[in-house]
Amino acid sequence: NVFSWSIMIAVYAQHGRGSEAVLLFREMEFEGVIPNKVTFVNVLCACAGAAALDDGKRMHACILGSGLDCDVVVMTAVVNMYGKCGSLPDARMIFDTMLERNVVSWNAM
Repeated sequence: NVFSWSIMIAVYAQHGRGSEAVLLFREMEFEGVIPNKVTFVNVLCACAGAAALDDGKRMHACILGSGLDCDVVVMTAVVNMYGKCGSLPDARMIFDTMLERNVVSWNAM
């Protein structure tokens, strides 16, 4: 289920194995499991840790398609990913378009 996949993705991300976390995300999608908010936050963390901008952009596109682009936690993770991948203009653009911001969002920016 999505919870098991999310936990595994998080473990890889937290142990500096971002590329493997992204591969696991792709395998999850192939299996037909629909990612949730937690899954996206963890895979974005993996992309940020691995400086995998192309994978991060792909995750951002998936988020837009999932309807989670209004969630402050998810969008803060997107801002964080763009920033850590060195794409500060993209991070700022996302931050500026967020409908809701919190202290974590401001710190990410």
